[in-house]
Order: sequence, then C-alpha cells, then structure tokens
Amino acid sequence: MKKRFIAGATCPKCNAMDTLALTKEHGVEKVTCVSCNMEMTQPEEQVEPEVRSEEQVIGVFKP
Repeated sequence: MKKRFIAGATCPKCNAMDTLALTKEHGVEKVTCVSCNMEMTQPEEQVEPEVRSEEQVIGVFKP
C-alpha cells in the first residue's frame, strides 16, 4: 500500500509534526499517524450527507 505523507500537518492526538500518512483502502481515504497510530477516515461522498445534525461529530477529514 502506498503512503503519502502530509507535509506540515500536526497529529491532533500526539501533536507530532510531519507524521500523518494518507492511504486509500477500498475507496476510503485514511490518515494514520505513524507516531501514535491514531487513525481518521474520510467517508465516501454519498455517505457524508447521511450524518444527522443531532449526532456528535468530532470533525470531518477533507484533505
């Protein structure tokens, strides 16, 4: 699997800089911190509108 590092990005969990790697698995983008193994995923466009306003969402990852 090919990883692309995001230059200048800081991990929201461990605050390490230049440790976030972007990969794509089965059409879903995933960002992983190589320092603390924190993961974020980007849902497909047809899934994103299904999130309801009363749900608590920490954040939506859009590279």
